[in-house]
Amino acid sequence: MRILLVEDDADLADAVRGYLSAKAFVVDVAPDLSSARAALAGAHHAAVLLDLHLPDGEGLSLLPAIRALAERPIVIVLTARDQVSDRIRGLDAGADDYLTKPYDPAELLARLRAVERRRSTGSAPVLRLGTLEIDLGNETVRKDGLAVQLTQKEWAVLRAMASRPERIHTRELLQDALYGFDGEADSNTLEVFISRLRRKLGRGHILTLRGLGWRLGDSGEPD
Repeated sequence: MRILLVEDDADLADAVRGYLSAKAFVVDVAPDLSSARAALAGAHHAAVLLDLHLPDGEGLSLLPAIRALAERPIVIVLTARDQVSDRIRGLDAGADDYLTKPYDPAELLARLRAVERRRSTGSAPVLRLGTLEIDLGNETVRKDGLAVQLTQKEWAVLRAMASRPERIHTRELLQDALYGFDGEADSNTLEVFISRLRRKLGRGHILTLRGLGWRLGDSGEPD
């Protein structure tokens, strides 16, 4: 999952990015509204973590632009303001959740996962594809009842696909799940991780739609 963190406190932004990156999230940081708008225009983000008080204006002023996106990201407002009226105003403006500073990064992670589950199309806590079980909440994978060990990058690609199992995932969307770990990936990086996932999960669980992208399948047999 690629996240946009709109936060002008550099130390806090670095801490949040470090924590979420260790959990296989890709985090872009924007210190102000201008940078945030450029980031939203340049890449697809599944979630926006939005501070209210920014150097060039009110964070909530970004919400109309977010709502206008073809695929609207989850929005969690992060702010030092703890007045009930501020929370109501943020939620009424289109935010999905609200977290008051100072906050524990583990609570932020739990909020992200909870909102992600609520907004997934008909999502169950565990996605079942034949004998494969993908638990997005607990970040575990089981095949034929046995645990499957994935690297952080393999999990990042699989989570991107499992979060929207009904869709075809383009190269650009899946590259977004990897970008940021080691800088820009070379042209073969995505294929390497898809190949590794197929070996571990079964080829038929990741189907190739030539010229379009990839999607999840319900069989571990060769496609």
